[in-house]
Amino acid sequence: MKNVQGIAASSGIAIAKAYQLETPDLSFEKKTIDNPQVEIERLEKALDVSKQELEKIKAHTKEQLGDEHAEIFSAHLLVLSDPELINPMKDKINADNVMAETALEETATMFIDMFKSMDNEYMRERAADIHDVTQRVMAHLLGVTFPDPALINEEVIVIAKDLTPSDTAQLNREFVKGFATDIGGRTSHSAIMARSLEIPAVVGTKEITTSVSKDDMVIVDGMEGKVILNPSEEEIASYREKQETFARQKEEWAKLKDEPTFTADGEQVELAANIGTPEDVTGVLNNGGEGVGLYRTEFLYMGKNELPTEDEQFDAYKSVLEQMQGKPVVVRTLDIGGDKELNYLDLPKELNPFLGFRAIRFCLENEDVFRPQLRALLRASVYGNLKIMFPMIATIEEFRKAKAILLDEKEALKNEGKDVSDDIEVGIMVEIPSTAVIAKQFAKEVDFFSVGTNDLIQYTMAADRMNEQVSYLYQPYHPAILNLINNVIEAAHSEDKWVGMCGEMAGEPLAIPILLGLGLDEFSMSATSILPARTQLKDLSKKKLAANKDKILSMGTADEVLEYVNELIN
Repeated sequence: MKNVQGIAASSGIAIAKAYQLETPDLSFEKKTIDNPQVEIERLEKALDVSKQELEKIKAHTKEQLGDEHAEIFSAHLLVLSDPELINPMKDKINADNVMAETALEETATMFIDMFKSMDNEYMRERAADIHDVTQRVMAHLLGVTFPDPALINEEVIVIAKDLTPSDTAQLNREFVKGFATDIGGRTSHSAIMARSLEIPAVVGTKEITTSVSKDDMVIVDGMEGKVILNPSEEEIASYREKQETFARQKEEWAKLKDEPTFTADGEQVELAANIGTPEDVTGVLNNGGEGVGLYRTEFLYMGKNELPTEDEQFDAYKSVLEQMQGKPVVVRTLDIGGDKELNYLDLPKELNPFLGFRAIRFCLENEDVFRPQLRALLRASVYGNLKIMFPMIATIEEFRKAKAILLDEKEALKNEGKDVSDDIEVGIMVEIPSTAVIAKQFAKEVDFFSVGTNDLIQYTMAADRMNEQVSYLYQPYHPAILNLINNVIEAAHSEDKWVGMCGEMAGEPLAIPILLGLGLDEFSMSATSILPARTQLKDLSKKKLAANKDKILSMGTADEVLEYVNELIN
């Protein structure tokens, strides 16, 4: 028996035989060739077959997981059609008389190395996409079978160095009970998909592939981030009990699906979900969501060759509003830049894109992109309870300018005889410290705030959350962060406005009591976190936590805060 520690990526316990998902041997002997045209034709055939496979995987993913996850394969298909990648391969075949395999390998390696060396996390992830698709093409050139997880037909735990998006999308929940990988983190594609599929996963173990042999018995503990290899009968029995406890826990949570969210002392709060596409609404409703606290609209813009039209956007917003049947839906206007790029927009290359030309800054400078989105939202507003939120607001002038454009488009639509709701709240995301500091002034003008902790923490602590060397500074419970959040909540309440939170922190079990005590009105999180949060809130007294607020805010370190909160709730 051996224990391997990794990162808990998706909750639950899985017990099954190991299934090693190995990339086939793609080595080859380099040779010069006499007929470049034959090699170019071989390359084109391998590209075509790969595209056909990816189209099938994309359709399967859309059916199983929805549009957002399927968009990953739109991006993969774009890679395989990108002349910037394909033409250098053909040029190399012609100029150097090399085999298609050599041209593919050398060109792909050049692009992968280039993307890997970039500071931008989004661009580094593109290296994985190029690797994924070019491996598939190489397998076809060599006549080697590429692994097909969709063919798994017995209960297994998948063990792999990493799971590519195409691997993860093909996993059949009936047979794949969990997975463990050498690399990856909580925000990698495979971890996000595992949570959507609701299968236990542990990633970033560094050694699982070298520790496991074929058909080993494996336990994946997605709560503790542990993988147990060849467990004893006693250990298997113990984990079967944990599995049953978790299943009972999920049944208990499910009983609260249609209940409003009340604390132990009868105070009501709202539990909402963060979504990326209309398909995600099913998960929100199945998990008892009382609203959508963040609809990330940039997924409408990604994985495409051009901007979505006003009508395409209108259809998406209308769909979400209708499905939510009058429950509030907070839509964030386009938030690109930083780690989210669109290849069809010629955005400037920046030394520090997270502090650069992004989100509302981009939209205010590109009204031809911004106005169609606002028109689509306004047209959709009559189909539900729409709230519009501007991201990355740093100054009151930015908010006023964005709101003026919104009102201008509202007037234009009314003049065209189009119906528009007169009951749309307009708010901002609080993710920049300057906004949190002068929240009192903002509160006089906005209808609501939503705190985006992911960015607020990295900007306040001056620490890039993607940089492992300074990751210790990514501290949600640091008193500086809590004081900023408190400032925003107090400012809003003094003007009878409400405050939500749509950062990861809103769904964390240790953050929930603190935020409740600070007076947060709406907690927005991953859909699968809603019922556990409702269960937790049922046992918390808001008055008791509020009475301890000043003590928490006066502490000096995050560790002191956590220690004190643990004592309070236990």
